[in-house]
Amino acid sequence: MREALLSLHRRLDERAAAIRTQKPDWLCSKGCDSCCRQLAAVPVISAGEWALLQEGLAVLPDPVLAGFDARMAALAQQQVRPFVCPFLDRQSGACPVYAHRPVVCRSYGFHVQRELGMYCDDIRAQVERGELADVIWGNQDAVDQALAAQGEQRLLTDWYAAWRAGPPQA
Repeated sequence: MREALLSLHRRLDERAAAIRTQKPDWLCSKGCDSCCRQLAAVPVISAGEWALLQEGLAVLPDPVLAGFDARMAALAQQQVRPFVCPFLDRQSGACPVYAHRPVVCRSYGFHVQRELGMYCDDIRAQVERGELADVIWGNQDAVDQALAAQGEQRLLTDWYAAWRAGPPQA
């Protein structure tokens, strides 16, 4: 399961690199955190993705995790969109778990699903102006099929809460 996930990550990263090579001014690059600040919903991730994300979380200092704790709890209760990623460093716009980020983060802006609202509005506007005519709408389906083999799917906030609560006490 892990190797299949890492293979998917490689394919997504290769696609992103190819797009950036063909279009050096592509919006999704270091310094752009618009999608992290405007989530349509709390991300749903698979067990395989959560296992990888835990590795990234496990090496972070306690004060950083404490900040995540507060933001995760608030996100779990939030009812109004847009949602902000609880891992986003709001000052720098950086992601402290970037190397371990879930597929939804890794693919956003490069694989899109128009019917589900899974696309960047800035990219959509460029497409409508004819600046990005080669965007392929609907190619998120292949990514979703690959993720189906990664185990149970849960809200990020649910995975996180269970992890921070620790194993059940006997």
